[in-house]
Amino acid sequence: MENSNNNTESNLVNRMLKDQVFWVSIALILMIIVFSIIADAFATGPNLFNITRNFSFIAIMALGMCVVIITAGIDLSVGSVLALSAVVLGIVMREGYNIWFGAFACFGTGLLCGFVNGYLIAYIKINPFVVTLGMLSIARSLAIVVTKNAMIYEFGPHEDLLNEIGGGATLGMPNSVIVLFILTLFFIYALNFTAWGKHIYSIGGNEEAARLTGVNVNRVKLSAYLLSGLMAAVSAFLMVGWLGSVTNGIAMTYELKVIASTVIGGANLMGGAGGAGGAVIGAALIEIIRNGLLLAGMDPYWQGTFVGAFIILAVLIDKFKITTKK
Repeated sequence: MENSNNNTESNLVNRMLKDQVFWVSIALILMIIVFSIIADAFATGPNLFNITRNFSFIAIMALGMCVVIITAGIDLSVGSVLALSAVVLGIVMREGYNIWFGAFACFGTGLLCGFVNGYLIAYIKINPFVVTLGMLSIARSLAIVVTKNAMIYEFGPHEDLLNEIGGGATLGMPNSVIVLFILTLFFIYALNFTAWGKHIYSIGGNEEAARLTGVNVNRVKLSAYLLSGLMAAVSAFLMVGWLGSVTNGIAMTYELKVIASTVIGGANLMGGAGGAGGAVIGAALIEIIRNGLLLAGMDPYWQGTFVGAFIILAVLIDKFKITTKK
């Protein structure tokens, strides 16, 4: 009996040590400790509040990206889809429509972009990189055209409510973080405890095998891109409320941060691996690096070097795991 317990504990430790999320969590904790030591303002309440709010927008999009990458896909358009969804929200509310119609238009825009991506990838069989790169250009271009390159800063009769939802707090926690927490629980449950989640992983592991076992591969892949577009729109809604304005340059290059968060958090670009919790931790790590470097008086452009190093390290860890399994 004692040997059995020892074996169980040993297996648990081994699994934990091979889990990329575990090592990323350790890196996150170490970064917090280091920056707390070298920057007095880092561990203060207001700064931690800002960190959690800032990373929540990226993390929400990373949840959708995580699902796409698990299916062995990619979505390069999330930053531009966020921008277009934000612009649509701003225009609709500026014209005097209520916040609920504005939210419907915002989320509908994200879903429409996700549907176009997913349909072309799943049913027409066009490469995800090509499709989403095209959508990146189309969505950003449309955002510029409809705004006529002007800022939107008036949101009609529900402007205060929009600002409160996106920029306010509940029980001392930014509302965007509360939304992130709820969505993270949903994605963890959906990916780990539903048939849909099993299908997502099986498609990423071996798409043809999944098809032969009866999985509706096209429909599941379409749902992944719909979720990615929707998460970009949710982030857009919250970000507009926080910023109090919209420009067509909003969320520029965010797709790189979102993909980096997901990969650092354990998603395999070859598909079949990843999780919602890891994606959120990856997003938190990136924001802590940015914030810590800024407060430490270092050039914030060093952020790219650190993030790039973490991405390469994450891929190396994943490659090492595959090698040891063989």
